[in-house]
Amino acid sequence: MQFIEQSHREFDGVKSSSGAGVRVSGRCRWSGLTAIAATAMWASTCLAAGTQLVQTIVVPGKPLVSYDISWVDPTRHHYYLADRSNAGVDFFDTRTNEWIGRVGGFAGFTGSNDTSGPDGIVADGNFLYAGNGDSTLKVIDVSSMQIINSVNTGGVKRVDEMAIDTASQRLLVVNNADDPAFMTLISTKDGNPILFHHVVVPGATGGLEQPTWDQKTKRFYISVPELNGDAAQSGVAVFNPRTGEVETVFNVGNCGPSGITLGPSQHLLLGCAQPPSIVINAETGAIVAMVPQVGGSDEVWFNSGDDRYYLAARNNPGGPVLGIIDADTNQWIQNVPTAPNSHSVAADPRSNQIYVPLTANPASPCPLGCIGVFQDTDEK
Repeated sequence: MQFIEQSHREFDGVKSSSGAGVRVSGRCRWSGLTAIAATAMWASTCLAAGTQLVQTIVVPGKPLVSYDISWVDPTRHHYYLADRSNAGVDFFDTRTNEWIGRVGGFAGFTGSNDTSGPDGIVADGNFLYAGNGDSTLKVIDVSSMQIINSVNTGGVKRVDEMAIDTASQRLLVVNNADDPAFMTLISTKDGNPILFHHVVVPGATGGLEQPTWDQKTKRFYISVPELNGDAAQSGVAVFNPRTGEVETVFNVGNCGPSGITLGPSQHLLLGCAQPPSIVINAETGAIVAMVPQVGGSDEVWFNSGDDRYYLAARNNPGGPVLGIIDADTNQWIQNVPTAPNSHSVAADPRSNQIYVPLTANPASPCPLGCIGVFQDTDEK
């Protein structure tokens, strides 16, 4: 498969995966094809200290318009992206920041996110798990890059977000678009038997979003965008995988969370639909911090390598950004401009490189779409 040439991919301070550019300074030079507004926004970012776009990675195939969750496996040096535009999961090498290949067999973008795929993804060792638009979970052998199993969760729409308990070999997946939305607990052992099926969160009237696992409490926590038909109320559900029961739902007000991630001190960062982003205590549900400088996030990520939260804030007031928060102090650090609808983020704790798909758009560093690699150049 041939690589797509970007209409511009080179600027001082950023190199492309094809080798066309070389990182020489913190200043950016833009081609005349870039919109004036985007030029001003990105140039001011490149002149500033801190986290910057340092590289772009070309994604072969169709322009990167539709995609979903991304994931880094630092042990295998892989970055994975649910690439709906090309109906597959893309594999990248985090040591060279190059595209490795793609596992197909997914729905692609159907015109509706509810039936498209791939969607949510997580990795564990030699296995990668990916949701598809037909209510199936695909199990991928990473070494062979082949789908080796398909588990039907019994819904009619997509298997979306998911989280894994690697110690007990359990995977919680969410059918967010079914009515009502429901969860399925699946074993990651041979055959991937279903352990608990069609688990509904009481009061969840606006679907379900990202789950995350907490090894200390041994509970899954699930973002609930709306409670009891009230758009001003939302929550975080607490699911016990041993009993198959939703034990409680923490009320988090009008956050309307999509992403959720576990950070230090048993704190959960929520990717709220609008500012402020909030941090809650996983054991009590109490709000411990509010961060008004960033919001409108989809996927969020805690990077243990630098103790920072990263937020793919596509609906942030003023424009889409990569939000950065100190996870130890819960203090905002920086917002870095991304691209329209850039809503996915993952970090490599070994290199502290942050991967953000930059949606195909004229106001993007790569108009056909690419993976943006961000890094704190002050800390490198």
